[in-house]
Amino acid sequence: MRRALWVLAVLLSHWRRHKMQFATLLIGLIAATALWSGVQAINQQARNAYDRAAATFGGVRTAMLVAPDAATFSQDLFVKLRRAGWPVSPVLEGRVQVNGRSVRLLGIEPVTLPADVGNAPRLGASDLSGFVAPPGQTLVAKETLTDLQEQEGAAPPISNGAKLPPLRVLPQLVPDVLVVDIGVAQLLLNKPDQVSRLLIGKPKGKPAPLRSVVGEALQRVEPNAETELERLTDSFHLNLTAFGLLSFFVGLFIVNSAVGLAFEQRLPMLRTLRACGASARLVNTVLVVELVALALVAGLIGLVCGYFIAAALLPDVAASLRGLYGAQIPGQLTLQPEWWFAGIGISIAGALVAAATSLIKAIRMPVLATAQPYAWQQRQRRWLILQSLAACGVFAVALLLLQYGQSLIAGFGVLAALMLGAALILPAFLEIILLTGQRTARGPLSLWFWADSRQQLSGLSLALMALLLALAVNVGVSTMVETFSRTFVGWLNGRLAADVYISASDNAQGVAIRNWLKERGDVQAILSGGRAETQVRGQPVELLGLPDHALYRERWPLLEAAPRAWTQLVPGNAAFISEQLSRRLNVRVGDVIEVPTPGGSWELDIAGIYADYGNPRGQLTVNVAALIRHFPQTPQTRIGLIVARENISGLIAALQKQFALDDRSVADQATVKAESIRIFNRTFAVTSALNAFTLGVAGIALLTSLLTLANSRLPQLAPLWAIGITRPRLAAVELIKTLSVALFTSLLAVPLGLLVAWCLIAIVNVKAFGWRLPFHVFPFQLVELVAVALFASLFAALLPMIRLARMQPASLVKVFANER
Repeated sequence: MRRALWVLAVLLSHWRRHKMQFATLLIGLIAATALWSGVQAINQQARNAYDRAAATFGGVRTAMLVAPDAATFSQDLFVKLRRAGWPVSPVLEGRVQVNGRSVRLLGIEPVTLPADVGNAPRLGASDLSGFVAPPGQTLVAKETLTDLQEQEGAAPPISNGAKLPPLRVLPQLVPDVLVVDIGVAQLLLNKPDQVSRLLIGKPKGKPAPLRSVVGEALQRVEPNAETELERLTDSFHLNLTAFGLLSFFVGLFIVNSAVGLAFEQRLPMLRTLRACGASARLVNTVLVVELVALALVAGLIGLVCGYFIAAALLPDVAASLRGLYGAQIPGQLTLQPEWWFAGIGISIAGALVAAATSLIKAIRMPVLATAQPYAWQQRQRRWLILQSLAACGVFAVALLLLQYGQSLIAGFGVLAALMLGAALILPAFLEIILLTGQRTARGPLSLWFWADSRQQLSGLSLALMALLLALAVNVGVSTMVETFSRTFVGWLNGRLAADVYISASDNAQGVAIRNWLKERGDVQAILSGGRAETQVRGQPVELLGLPDHALYRERWPLLEAAPRAWTQLVPGNAAFISEQLSRRLNVRVGDVIEVPTPGGSWELDIAGIYADYGNPRGQLTVNVAALIRHFPQTPQTRIGLIVARENISGLIAALQKQFALDDRSVADQATVKAESIRIFNRTFAVTSALNAFTLGVAGIALLTSLLTLANSRLPQLAPLWAIGITRPRLAAVELIKTLSVALFTSLLAVPLGLLVAWCLIAIVNVKAFGWRLPFHVFPFQLVELVAVALFASLFAALLPMIRLARMQPASLVKVFANER
């Protein structure tokens, strides 16, 4: 044990003499761990929220009985099943508006609620009487209470004038859900004796067959391990994980560079230890212990940094998930113990992977091995050829995945293979460029410039790979976001056709508003719409009712349409389908689909396909009059108005005064559009932040590589100084070399980034969301990103160059004194 401690003390003495190397090693591990653990913390927070939502008093994690058409059914079926021995419990679900905010209302029957409904919030025996007995209770999450701007114990009214039971906070409840007794829910939703579904518990005996009790009225739905929300958000979390993994590997490039240089510089020390009697096993064990200890320290620091990164990004991530998928994520970060252990584990594993080559060399090192402090940067040509062949193999995998892959994972696999192949083949491309420059050079200094750049390439290859990947991802994601932004604004102009939008609290107020508007001369047209929900082929579908008006014919964002499509829509036997739903159902223009309604099946001819960006659910657009005929309970509270621009503000003020409407209930087109664009921009704020983090880590990787190469460069620079080239001029030449190689790398990253953007738009977006954006190139944006990359390279190169410019002549003379 004492011998091992002495060996460890000797090895640690290297870091005392090379503090910059020690700092770069820790920086690499901290950066890698921080970004990876931060992304995983965000993903864990979101998935915990999905689990809470799925298990809220028996969600999709519980077996249930539902009507085949997904409509409500009579609670008499519940009574029959209980008498037949079925351990079922009724649930009624709907949506209500409280203080202008739409929330989900759940009615439960707590006495029969199965005990095994997942990890749903439970009502204790002491709380049961207060929940059931008049006036009852409305269970809410703390976040919901804050959003509704209410206090615990308040009984706010809903949109139809009825009052909720007093509010009570239940900490485990998911946000945006109100839970009441099912009898109260039937009154609030105006659905007497109706039930949405029956939750199934564990039977004590064998109940009667379902069909013999209820016939074909109900069907059993088995519990689902993955919710619809989780499937929808898989792409978003996979995107975050890809960013975290990229940053993690870029950080490991730093670690690999620092450990490789330290190993070569410690070869004399290792040789001496072996000659003094320390066994190879002991030396290698202590090397691993040293590395694990450093990784443990860096991992703990990285976890703390990762926590702050996650806390900073979580509000934007929550906004993204709410805007894209309607997912409700708490804004405060709560972490499980597994996150801490996983972060430490990934730090240690990453350090061991990054140092694997050096550790293998230490195992195979003979006792009398000579020290070669700079051999680690000498790349043989055969390795360059092998690396290029490996890149071709990876590109072949990308083509196979592109041709035969049908899943979202395959789409990300194409991206990963594409970027890995590009990183592997980068040194070969740079070698060709530098060799061409060398062959065309004129003059001794120019010839040395290109030849020395080739020689230096081996030591900078990992850092340049990191720069290539980071910049390519920045180009790809920025191009996709800018394309989406411009397309989204154009789409908004088509969807937000009316000048003023009104949301009435109920049908009675809607009728009163319409009658009042008909008397005003400043209203050019009243556009009444409606929405209903159903299921088509097992997919949740939103039905949107539009009036027959020329404004929609001119602006609706149709991607594909049959002849006279709008004319076909008027009778009520045709529909437009959103792009994502058409892909999910494999439906094209001219096909026929059947829509379940309370009165039976509704056959609709598909007359057009339209863009519906940002909607996680599929949508069908029909004539509003036909929608109300087939879904009589459709709320007729949505009203659009066509008004001259100069009359908009006066009309809104009159509406607010006449009907006590707030800003949520009436707004002009400009306000709605501005709010939509604000939400859109916040949705991609997290992507911009991760882009900046990744590019920053790549800059650190380049800095650490230049710092570790600084001493090894002296044998190449000293002869030039000896023949009369001043140190400042040498520093300027070195700076130009670094920026030249960074510029070549950046220019190669541009086409790679555009290819990444095409993959995101044409493959990943289609698999993840169901819509495909047009592909646009933004030259000024590309120039800006290349300039940012060059600035990062300049910043990384400044410190080593300043040290060279200020180097004492004695340090350069020592090169000749120590020449072997």
